[in-house]
Amino acid sequence: MKKIFLFAAMALFTLTASAQVKFAYVDFNEIVMLMPEADAARAQMQTAQKEANETYESMVNEGNAKFTEYQQKQSTWTPAIKESKEKELGDIQNRIQEFQQTIQMELQQQQQQLMEPIQKKALEAVEKLAKAGGYTMVFDPSQFIYFDKSQCKDLTPDARKALNIPAGRTLEDLQKELQAQQQQ
Repeated sequence: MKKIFLFAAMALFTLTASAQVKFAYVDFNEIVMLMPEADAARAQMQTAQKEANETYESMVNEGNAKFTEYQQKQSTWTPAIKESKEKELGDIQNRIQEFQQTIQMELQQQQQQLMEPIQKKALEAVEKLAKAGGYTMVFDPSQFIYFDKSQCKDLTPDARKALNIPAGRTLEDLQKELQAQQQQ
């Protein structure tokens, strides 16, 4: 009886092992970063960052002007005026620090909100390609130390087409574009 059970288990294992299991991979970061929607999100984030920087600079300039005035006139002020001006400088400094902390959190949240639907669209495209191709598993190669690419299908080109990413556009091109924008 034990021999029959062992034989049946080995037969089942052999059948399962010989079944066609298809694997594919996709560079998820590449397709998300190169999607046209990601360009729009980056433009929106650059505008928000620029506005935040302008507000910050304005606050710092106000603080510097008040500090310069304080340094120039403090010797002529009464103790009450001097104390009031010192309190005002402290309040400005606190507002600047509070703004820095708040704006960083808000910008991160905005970026997450902008990228979430883009990532979802990319994921849905990959899932659709995987189902159409009959793939058992699709993974991102950046998450693995090693895998044999010859044993897997690269879905990245197909995903790029499905997401309307121009054929010649690369992450290197995107990096150059972003660096050029920062230098302007």
